[in-house]
Amino acid sequence: MPFDATPPAAERQDVTRLLRRWSEQQDIAARDQLLALLYTQLRGMAVARLGTSQDGVLQPTVLVHEALMRMIDGEVGYRDRVHFLSLAALKMRSVLVDHARAMAASKRGGGVVNLTLSHVDREASTDHDALEVLALNRALEALARLDERAARTVEWMYFGGMGREEIALALDVSVPTVDRDLRFAKAWLNRHLAGPATRA
Repeated sequence: MPFDATPPAAERQDVTRLLRRWSEQQDIAARDQLLALLYTQLRGMAVARLGTSQDGVLQPTVLVHEALMRMIDGEVGYRDRVHFLSLAALKMRSVLVDHARAMAASKRGGGVVNLTLSHVDREASTDHDALEVLALNRALEALARLDERAARTVEWMYFGGMGREEIALALDVSVPTVDRDLRFAKAWLNRHLAGPATRA
């Protein structure tokens, strides 16, 4: 599930404590406790991106495991739950892009990874807004060159399922600012992904 809902204070404190023990003391037991505590939420993030179809393309569990392996191999000091989950969203994007590139290179057909932008515009989007992940990745890179904060905002909501309040907290901005960034990013992405004729 997306992590819009604010978890209980005790859980937030547990996550922060475990993150510090892992980041500052390289405590492997704390890392394992942390991953067990957040696994359901991380898998929910993956399901929100991929759905639950068993088509053999890329399953949510595999996406979570690959993203976590990339996080475990890194040397990032995680500040808190929001920081950890926002970085998990970035790693999921990286895994999806790498997987899509590998599928495209294999030329076996049927391997296009389609995602939906429904989490960018929860009120207006439908499941018919499927976008090919490589095209979306290129569009997000172009958007980041224009407005890095807007690109990060849409990435966290889209790839990580982050709620507006959590994004505001992570970026140290107001919720109305997040809303403005999301409106701009969604309009820009829709225009950019529509093709050159629309952008002319």
